[in-house]
Order: sequence, then structure tokens, then C-alpha cells
Amino acid sequence: MIDLLVIGAGLSGLMAAYHAAKASLSVRVIAKGLGALHWDAGTIDVLAYPPDSAGVVNRPLDQLAALPPTHPYRLLDEADIHAALERFAALTAELGLPYRPAAGADDFVVSENILLPSPLGAARPVFLAPASQHAGDLGRPEPMLIVGFEGLRDFYPALIAENLGKLGYAARAAFLPFALLSERRDANTVHLAHALDDPARRRNLAVELKRLAGPGERVGLPAIVGLDEHPAALADLEQQVGAPIFEIPTLPPSVPGIRLYQALRRHLLQLGVRVEAGMEAVGFSSDGGGNIQWVETATSARPLKHRARAYLLATGGILGGGFDSDHTGRVWEVVFDLPLTVPQQRSQWFRPLFLHPDGQPVNRGGVRVNRRFQPVHPSGEPVYANLWAAGGVLAGSDPIRERSLTGIDVVTGMAAAKQIVSSQAIT
Repeated sequence: MIDLLVIGAGLSGLMAAYHAAKASLSVRVIAKGLGALHWDAGTIDVLAYPPDSAGVVNRPLDQLAALPPTHPYRLLDEADIHAALERFAALTAELGLPYRPAAGADDFVVSENILLPSPLGAARPVFLAPASQHAGDLGRPEPMLIVGFEGLRDFYPALIAENLGKLGYAARAAFLPFALLSERRDANTVHLAHALDDPARRRNLAVELKRLAGPGERVGLPAIVGLDEHPAALADLEQQVGAPIFEIPTLPPSVPGIRLYQALRRHLLQLGVRVEAGMEAVGFSSDGGGNIQWVETATSARPLKHRARAYLLATGGILGGGFDSDHTGRVWEVVFDLPLTVPQQRSQWFRPLFLHPDGQPVNRGGVRVNRRFQPVHPSGEPVYANLWAAGGVLAGSDPIRERSLTGIDVVTGMAAAKQIVSSQAIT
């Protein structure tokens, strides 16, 4: 029997598995799919838009104490949040895929959000960004050259440059032939990132970028600068072009998110943790004492039972597939049918205005947990003694609207694992 079974392979589940494995627990991760990192921008967003205001947060760690008491961040001491983010940054540096706060920030407590260009040319506030996106910091003075490729879907440099210009940032657009990247007529960004792992293709691209870039310009590209060899590919391309290069995340699939997922998965494997996709949890059993005995996953033959001393639910909310609903308005958690705070009438799911400043009630609902990250009944008692939850499945926030999803994933995943390590379920 293993110590911990993590259900869900998103960022919260992977970070929980990492912390538990480093504490010498035996861990396995099972998931229906590969998690939201494959369609996320690949940044760590702690808090960009407070739930009670239309403004933009400058220093997010200063604002956490002002969040509603039910918010996942409020379940933790601020020191624990800072430590989790710093540990994540240190881990990514160890993996060769460093994530950093704003340039020059040496103290996370006072770090400011970085404004980076979005795929539409908006200013996107993030707290930690991979090294490949930092040269796009809109606080830098250099003008930007946004380069696209003829026929590449979902990346429109003219639109990006135009919208950045409307915001007061100097930017212009240019196009290069798609054949520089691939002979395929229908290649997505993952295919193209694989192609730019090839030094010969990078040399051809560098020649054209050097020809296009004006004096003092920095060059913005779609996020395709290498996949398996990304750090070396980025450094090589910058050296050949002689200008700072930054990536702009595209619509899914997300190359920056995939890079992070693959790096974390490889590291977990080195720690003895298997991450197994294609295993949808479809049932479970509990004993009379309030403990989960096993979780069952669907297979092509008979269901497979997974037994562990402790279980972590990290399946995400509605967008992640952790919740389901029907035409009557009922919403339920799909593995353990845990109590949810989501309104159970469709008329209460949404407000009349789609862009209402308070967001939509259905997006704030989730699994209520105690300060030990155990799912609880409305009375406050834990539902199961050996079950914990983390990430997007938690109640109390609207993480898409707040731009807090990946930050919540990191800090609650590590916090839940910390509680599991110290629990009687393991000892």
C-alpha cells in the first residue's frame, strides 16, 4: 500500500506529489487527463484582480489579508504562502526552467506583478514568469517587434502590436514565411516548438530575425522557441539575433505549460513518483470509521482499485472536470460526491451581466475545507479522515476572474501535502 494517492495531474497535484515525495512518502498520481497546464499561459498568477474591485493589483502578497475569509489563501499564514512560492521558484531553477518575479526583485514579499503582453496585446499581470517571457516586461523601455509566421493559427502580430500601441507601448509587427519553421502545412505550436529544438532551423530563423529587428528593439515571438531543449534554444537564438527575445503564449495547446508539466513529471519520476494519465476515478469505498479504503479507476477491462493511506483530491472545478452538472441545476463533485458550495439551482449560477464586476456565483463554488485542507460537511466536520483537497476544486475564490488559479495551485498543493505528511493517516 502506498502512502499517498493524488487524484489529478494539474499543478496542484504535481506540487503536492513533489512535497510528499521529498518528505519520503511513497506517492502515485492518477488522472483522467493531463491537467490544465496544457492550456494555461505557463505563468504563476497569485492575484491580479481583487474580488471586490475593478482595479489591478500591483503587489499581490500585500493584498492577501484583505481577501474574504473563505478564500483559499486565507487558510494559510502569509509566511507559508511566501515560502511555497519561493520553493516553487527554487524548484524550477533546479529543473533548468527558472521562474522569476519582477526584474531586480530579491524579496517575494514586496515583489510586484509583471505586465506581459497577452495573445491579444493586452497587459497581462503575472507574479512569476518563465525566463522566456521576461524580456516582454512592458515596464522595459525598448520598443517591441512582434513577429508572426504566415499561416500560423492563433497568433496575430498586427493585432498584438496595434493593441499594445493603444496602451502606449511602442510596438510594430512583421511576418516571416511559415516554411522557416516546418514543411508541414498544418502544424500547431507544439510541433513548431519541437522543430526549433533543431539548431539548423534556429540558424535560419535567426538570420531573418536579425534582418527584421531594428536598433534597440526586442523581439516577441509566439511561444515556440524549443520544447525539450528550450533553455538552450532560447539562449542560442538570442545570441545569434543579438537582441532580447521574449515569447508570447498562444491559444492552447500551451507550449510554456507543457514545458513545465514535462519538467515536473520527469523530476517526480526521479523521486519515484509515477504520473499516470488515462485513469479516470469512477468509484471509491470507505470503512465505517470514516476512512477511504480505495479509489477505483476505469480501464478497458475491469475497474482497477488503488489503495493508499491518504488521498488528495486535485481534480479542479468545473473547467478541470472535477465537477459535473445536469439539466436540473445539480452540480456534484465527480469522485467522492463531496458537499459543494455551488448553487444547486441554475437560476442562481449566473448574474444577468456576463462581465459583472462580482463575477458569477457558479465560479466561486467548490469544496469547503478546514485549515488542514480536509473537505468538510456544512457542520465543519471532516467528510473523511484520510482525504485532503487542493487547487481549483476549493471553494471561496473565482480564480479565472482573479487571475489566481496557478498561485492557488502551488500554495494549496504544497500546504495540503504538508498536512498529509504530518497526519496520523501516514504515521
